Amino acid sequence: MTTGGQRRLREYLENVYRQKTRKSLAVHRRAEKVMVKGGSHSLRLFAPYPLQIVGADGSQVRDADGNRYLDYWQGHYANILGHNPAVVRSALRAAQNEGALHTGFEAESQIELAELILGQLGFKDFKIRFTTSGSLATMYTVMLAMARTGREEVLKVGGGWHGASPFLLRGIKFDARRGFGAVESAGVPQDLLRRTWIVPFNDIQALEDMLKRRGKRIACFILEPVLGVGGFLPARRDYLEEARRLTERYGIALIFDEIVSGFRFCPSGAQRLYGVKPDLAAFGKIIGGGHTIAAVVGRRDFMKLCERRPGGGPRVMFQGGTFSSHASYTLTGAEMIRHLIGQAHRLYPRLAASGERLRRGVEAAFRAEGVEAVCTGGPNDVLPGSSLFMVHFPKEAWPALTPEVLNNPLYSDVTFREETLKLALLVEGVHVMHGGGAVSAAHDAGDISRTIEAYGRVAGLMKKFGI
Repeated sequence: MTTGGQRRLREYLENVYRQKTRKSLAVHRRAEKVMVKGGSHSLRLFAPYPLQIVGADGSQVRDADGNRYLDYWQGHYANILGHNPAVVRSALRAAQNEGALHTGFEAESQIELAELILGQLGFKDFKIRFTTSGSLATMYTVMLAMARTGREEVLKVGGGWHGASPFLLRGIKFDARRGFGAVESAGVPQDLLRRTWIVPFNDIQALEDMLKRRGKRIACFILEPVLGVGGFLPARRDYLEEARRLTERYGIALIFDEIVSGFRFCPSGAQRLYGVKPDLAAFGKIIGGGHTIAAVVGRRDFMKLCERRPGGGPRVMFQGGTFSSHASYTLTGAEMIRHLIGQAHRLYPRLAASGERLRRGVEAAFRAEGVEAVCTGGPNDVLPGSSLFMVHFPKEAWPALTPEVLNNPLYSDVTFREETLKLALLVEGVHVMHGGGAVSAAHDAGDISRTIEAYGRVAGLMKKFGI
């Protein structure tokens, strides 16, 4: 892709975007006066300035200027039914009619949600505790693993994002010199980050080699059964099976981060489809029905470490926060899970079919304009289908379909995917993240067609500008 052509296209797109979103710019300038970069979540604050969304329903969002966009980020992948689904709205109205937004007491609805999640996982020896974010959930899983094993090293996958837990802020973004070995954040003690080790995804030999060297010091191996921001790549069945076997051999806790994958492919965790039982798992996003709920699920011998210990030793301070297991939110979460269970036979095949049509259609739209593009996010021999998609632009032949290739600027035009493509699609009325996103149940056949057409017009622009 030519640098000059990309620069000219970017200038053109920014000009069109500014003309369409004048009110969003005015609101953003106001926000910049009082907030860091004008907001509270870095991914939302894209250049030249973010949209100001004033309404959302189903597959679409509406900005302050009245523009509508087909949305595939869908609440950071939380809204599997689309924005503001009726099943959640009705449950929330019923809760609010009880007259309390927040009481600070335990509520029966959290028991219902816990029973539903554990019941769908099918693990009788597991317990659950709720918190308010995926970052907290993954942090607590690591703390529980360290307390249970007495070890202080962590192993994770290169390209895996597990939130802002200080144990895990390494190996997220690909660095041209260090691969996935770079430290991601200032303000974290280097001694802590030196205890975090990185292995490549789906590579059994690399995992074996690492555990031969560090296995007796590592407390836990944390990974996503379906890699998220690293490329929407599913784990191979044999990789997860071997991860389970090896972690048991070395006395390491196996942790599945199912913040994105939980209830995305079936009304349970992806672990249920793989038939691999971790020691601990983190859930979030979909289980809250659009609200701030996350959960740690784990074996009883791990979870009991949250309790006061008879011998007087310190417990794991998994206390929960002010809004943990908020009564209204656990109620909507329970309604969401019940709906997914009841509609699973129709809902998940439809999501899979829409995802497949979109992935194939996007690739074909680029190919028609002579642009090489590859969509990841598809299923494998374990996942029956997938509603995820991510678009990549190869610079040369790929040696393998791995996070190290998809995120390496030598092989893939990551900047175009993350920045220019996003702006080009916004101009066309489509909102994506990392070049794609997740299809919701609210996206109908017409939405999928319009999205493919939008990608096709972007491909036409690339051809026009000589990219």
